[in-house]
Amino acid sequence: MERVHPEAPERVRPFDRDRTGVLMGDGAAAIVLRKEHEGQQVHGLLRGVSVNCDAYHATAPSPAGIAQAMRQAHTMAGVRPDDVDLVMLHGTGTLLNDEAEAIALAEVLGTDAGHPLMTAIKSMTGHTSGGSGLLNLVIGLRALDEGRVPPTVGLDHPVDEAEGFRFVTGAPGEQHMRTMQLNAFGFGGINAVAIVEASR
Repeated sequence: MERVHPEAPERVRPFDRDRTGVLMGDGAAAIVLRKEHEGQQVHGLLRGVSVNCDAYHATAPSPAGIAQAMRQAHTMAGVRPDDVDLVMLHGTGTLLNDEAEAIALAEVLGTDAGHPLMTAIKSMTGHTSGGSGLLNLVIGLRALDEGRVPPTVGLDHPVDEAEGFRFVTGAPGEQHMRTMQLNAFGFGGINAVAIVEASR
């Protein structure tokens, strides 16, 4: 834990100015990917995935590397920033990760940064390590299907880098959504971004 932040937090508060670090959580998730889906139940359509390793630092993230992964995912999926209706944030609640993610999002989304709803579920689950990306995906797919986005718990005062973002806080956010961006980042500069479209 000390490699992430020097003091253990009482709770995870992604993107809040008063965040004090990450807490580990337990969880697992699984999905089934099919190339063809005729006659099968479909929860979402994977439009594009970008993965890079900028090798910037063992633990500190690079906003430039994250932004590059976002742009590549948008290009692969054939979407523009204003097409993204929901962003499932990586949101660890650590000092460096949240700022880097916010800087990259602001750069890539530009004037459309206030369009998508954004949430960080690690505020409720803690960091489930290797399962966190798929857990984010499962919850995001359900949000697209139901038109309801779970809130980021404990987010009271967003960091300056996230000015203008539409964070879901307090009550769930409700809105028709078609396209989701899923952010997942790891140690050593590994950045993964997926674009998923609602199945209906």
